[in-house]
Amino acid sequence: MELKFTVHGEPKGKGRPRFNTKTGHAITPKDTVIYENLVRMEYLSQCGETKFPDDAMLDMRIKAYYTIPPSRPKKKKELMRAGIIRPTKKPDMDNCIKIIADALNKIAYHDDTQIVDCQVRKFYSDDPRVEVRILDIKTPSTK
Repeated sequence: MELKFTVHGEPKGKGRPRFNTKTGHAITPKDTVIYENLVRMEYLSQCGETKFPDDAMLDMRIKAYYTIPPSRPKKKKELMRAGIIRPTKKPDMDNCIKIIADALNKIAYHDDTQIVDCQVRKFYSDDPRVEVRILDIKTPSTK
């Protein structure tokens, strides 16, 4: 099984939790909560209630498309559109994975520990978005 969906808007990364020194509780940043909810809504809207089996081994591919900065010269913008110049800015790749993978826990799969292979690629585009592809890696049958 393979599922694909797109989250429109600027890619976000998982924010670091803040700790309340009085209670000792971790507080997830509001931006992270909002973006995780957006990822869940887009998944449910585009993929429905489809969920991978609890024992599935998953391959997740993420393409993050960032807005082309308007201040860049025309030549650089064209190189960005062509994928020759690619983003070396935040959020980091690991935070891109984390926010998507965590948001899909209990929605697309039981737990993100099922993801055994992952790739994140960063590009520039006039249409900022995150494209996610999740593939069930079939276990070879034993004879």
